[in-house]
Amino acid sequence: MEKLERELKTLIVDALKLEDIDPGEIDSEEPLFNDGLGLDSIDALELGVALRKAYGIKIESVTDDVKQHFANVRSLARFIQSQRAE
Repeated sequence: MEKLERELKTLIVDALKLEDIDPGEIDSEEPLFNDGLGLDSIDALELGVALRKAYGIKIESVTDDVKQHFANVRSLARFIQSQRAE
């Protein structure tokens, strides 16, 4: 799980071109949106595309469950692992 979290942090920084943030500075429990990392809805769409390309996961629509999966890096890692298991 730790390896996947590191991969996700790098993917977030690279996909969203967050040049002033080092992947190692992102806390796995830090919120990705609003007060945390400060991502917005456009970032969410770009991140969704990057995740689909990198991990082959599909996000059909934005639901409360999907919002919870995108809450932080750790919840995203759990979501990706659950998708891989299916």
